[in-house]
Amino acid sequence: MTNQTIAEFNSTEQTLAQQAALLQNSTEALTPDLEKADALSKLSGGDIAWVLIATCLVFIMTPGLGLFYAGLARTKNALSLMFVCMVSIAVVSFQWVFWGYSLAFSNTSTNGFIGNLDNIVLHNVGLEPGANSDTIPESLFMIFQCMFAVITPALAFGATAERMRILPAIVFLFFWSTVVYSIICYWTWGAHGWLAEWGVMDYAGGLPVHCGSGAAAIAYCYIIGKRKDYKKHFDPHNVTFVFIGTFLLWFGWLGFNGGSSLGANARGANAMVCSHIAASIAGCIWVALDYWRTGKLSMIGFCTGAVAGLATVTPGCGFVTPCASALFGLLGALCCNTAVTYKRKFKFDDALDVFAVHYVGGAIGLILTGFFATEKITSLDGGSGKGAIDGNWKQVYIQIAGIVSVTLWSLIITFVLLKILNFIPGLRLRISEEEELNGVDTTEMGEVAYGFMYGTDGNSMTLNQDAKSLVISEMLQSVSFAGQSLSLANDAIELPKTTSEDTLKA
Repeated sequence: MTNQTIAEFNSTEQTLAQQAALLQNSTEALTPDLEKADALSKLSGGDIAWVLIATCLVFIMTPGLGLFYAGLARTKNALSLMFVCMVSIAVVSFQWVFWGYSLAFSNTSTNGFIGNLDNIVLHNVGLEPGANSDTIPESLFMIFQCMFAVITPALAFGATAERMRILPAIVFLFFWSTVVYSIICYWTWGAHGWLAEWGVMDYAGGLPVHCGSGAAAIAYCYIIGKRKDYKKHFDPHNVTFVFIGTFLLWFGWLGFNGGSSLGANARGANAMVCSHIAASIAGCIWVALDYWRTGKLSMIGFCTGAVAGLATVTPGCGFVTPCASALFGLLGALCCNTAVTYKRKFKFDDALDVFAVHYVGGAIGLILTGFFATEKITSLDGGSGKGAIDGNWKQVYIQIAGIVSVTLWSLIITFVLLKILNFIPGLRLRISEEEELNGVDTTEMGEVAYGFMYGTDGNSMTLNQDAKSLVISEMLQSVSFAGQSLSLANDAIELPKTTSEDTLKA
């Protein structure tokens, strides 16, 4: 073989090697695009549509909660409760986008305690499916879970109603969502959360939402102290608000629980059916208990019972049968009603029964899930897991351990956080006694829920102390106009025949 032939052969070999290298580089460059296209091809239009709807349903629960709480409170504090619920949407949404989602659901974290910051400000959270579902974009999963994060701390504000300063509450929203909710959420649903790996069963938020907010409510109302007129009974000032708020909560809760399937599937349908059954039965049981005690039917009783039933069934709706969910509603109503009845024996002032309804209901539901979870339901979407009814008695102990651990974490961390906030200048947690008498609305916001609380000049009405302060603070429980007379539920006050402007300025 001549030298020329050898040179030509070597040149050809080099050319082939270069072309092979270029082909390999091109293949490697195309691989991510091919993988992305393969992931996007798995997206399901039906699943995306349902989770989009469920997200909107969960969103509407927070304004519904505001109406529910406002109706249960006295008029002078109604607007502030609506406000803190609405501001929770904005503050917690910012926290969730900034780092809350990453701390709760980052899939690259390897520890069992908390997620990392790989997804901070939604880095790498886009239209491709995430680890939690192959059929919806991770960005949709993120915003669906954001609605859970939004309502959870707002629930706790019901315990501190009528004496809570609003600015510290706003600061509390951001930091509590970070050091309590995101961490508990990771424990329960995170990629390597220790409770998740241990096998705890919580379909839609019994631990992070109900036990987390319920324990936080106890710490908050303990630190902030009792209302000055704590021992005096006050009826809810607006039952219509409570009715509308309950309707919005119930309506949204169907998406809260049903949407936790992350798809339009049989397990999500089962969760929705169980939720509705439990709420219906719990509402009726609560009314029956009130009627047995007082001989009267109660709209407030039905609404409170329905919410208690929904809180109770939340952790188990994707694990149990519809027949079992009826028992959730029954026991949830009985236990929560008992807790409300005897709450005054405790040393804290839970104004709107957050602990008695949400914490007690959530805890009862988690324990019942340990008993009644069945593979008949968990296998509907390819999942697994069973409770004592299928022979797995260990699940009951796991559920109780989850309740204890989440309760202690939320209670202790909330207590420490509030202590710190209370020492910071300008962030004192409680309003003064005089401000409490006048109401949180006028002292903290300068606004009121109802226009008739203002004089004709648009300024706040000046109260007449000689007429027992015609207390807007004690609120008009029953108002009827007959000529120039104003009849109150507690006192009958005859107003002089003067002009309306003079009357309001009296």
